[in-house]
Amino acid sequence: MISYGRQYIDSDDIRAVVKVLKSSWLTQGPQIERFESSLKKYFKAKYCTAVSSGTAALHLVALSLGWKKNDIVITSPITFLATSNCIIYSGATPEFVDIENKYFTIDVQKLEKKIKFLKKKGKKIVSIIATDYAGHPCDWVSLRKIADNYDITLINDNCHALGARINNDQGYAIKYADLVTHSYHPVKNITTGEGGAVLTNNKILDNKIKSLRTHGVDHSKNKLWFYEMTDLGFNYRISEIQCALGISQLKKLEIFIKKREKISKIYNNIFKKKENFLIPQTKKDNKHAYHLYPLRINFKKLNINKEVFFRYLKKKKIKLQVHYIPIYRQPYYKKKFKFNKSNFPIAEKFYEQEVSLPIYFSLKEKEIKYIINSIINFFKKK
Repeated sequence: MISYGRQYIDSDDIRAVVKVLKSSWLTQGPQIERFESSLKKYFKAKYCTAVSSGTAALHLVALSLGWKKNDIVITSPITFLATSNCIIYSGATPEFVDIENKYFTIDVQKLEKKIKFLKKKGKKIVSIIATDYAGHPCDWVSLRKIADNYDITLINDNCHALGARINNDQGYAIKYADLVTHSYHPVKNITTGEGGAVLTNNKILDNKIKSLRTHGVDHSKNKLWFYEMTDLGFNYRISEIQCALGISQLKKLEIFIKKREKISKIYNNIFKKKENFLIPQTKKDNKHAYHLYPLRINFKKLNINKEVFFRYLKKKKIKLQVHYIPIYRQPYYKKKFKFNKSNFPIAEKFYEQEVSLPIYFSLKEKEIKYIINSIINFFKKK
């Protein structure tokens, strides 16, 4: 089965993991600090805390910022559930702003209108979480201006965009955002199996996140046995094994990105010529990380059921995906918040049309051709 995403593990990765397995440390050892140092250097952040998942990273951001009841946090509906769920975990309330129609990231003009509307109603907006969807950076210059103008904390959910750049700067995320979250799930551009990180240039927030990662415990008194629990924290630690893998994977990130770019160009060259297909765009001076390849197909105009298309390709051993079902459509959100989908026309149309094609390092050229031919043959038959 050809899936939409897959990790790539080589002999260097295996050696790094085996070395840890043969060592005295499986958790809370030197590999964690090494991994954090590597991440800080690559992504140009002053501080980094590696954690057990991207979801843990988002939750720790919420806790470190002290979100609470009656606080509002704004995000995009076209992202994974964890981006919005972390808001609810903290007791705050999520509000969604529609995406723009070209890069599928949060629409900054609609965002500012939403902020003004909520403020007129006396609502307290504390933060914005913007997702670099599929690997394409948001309009971070505008987002930073909005955050500064309204005194709002800005978070980059950067899980899709490891290796992306703005003006050739791989550290763009921390340049504009107050906090940056990563995920190293196997389908991401690098993997630690499960795992994530929070990057920031704020020492106070980093200290808080490091404490909350380990039960809220403080060991700073430098006594042999003494510790204090200063906050209600969690076990969001990452293991030595995962960090050793992460260090090895990070060294290959540029190679991984180049292969993803190559695959995207093959898809682009074919599908840009096809009527009723829209390929993903990349803004000038931005470098796309291609965690996903979101192809849009006008199923309605073609009078084709999207599910029929998916089932056909599954029979051909090609497993596609849709990224994402808009969060406000989920039963929990519909029941609790009663969002009106008519407020998100771009997200609705995007969900109707979007298909994530396979894109990963080990995908072979013959497999890419097979995917393309299978899609074209389906529409020829129709």
